[in-house]
Amino acid sequence: MRTKTVNNQIVELTDEENAARDAEEQEWSDAAFDRAILQLRQQRNQKLANSDWRALSDQSLNQEWADFRQQLRDITQNLETVEDVESVAWPTEPE
Repeated sequence: MRTKTVNNQIVELTDEENAARDAEEQEWSDAAFDRAILQLRQQRNQKLANSDWRALSDQSLNQEWADFRQQLRDITQNLETVEDVESVAWPTEPE
């Protein structure tokens, strides 16, 4: 039972209001993956940005760092569900 307050009184939502609320909740649920993958990409992009200086042309990028940066770029591949995104294991930054 969903309710709202009207003139300081609690009243039940109408069938139309319940249907609209159901649609809003479904829309929110349907967009969960998009929100999760966006957050993952933002974190990934920050990790790449933090290591960009290692990939400058006047620096020699060793294979460990090249592999790390490639793993970061590949981290969003084959993710299809929120659970996939939440279970991502970040690669370990080389020392």
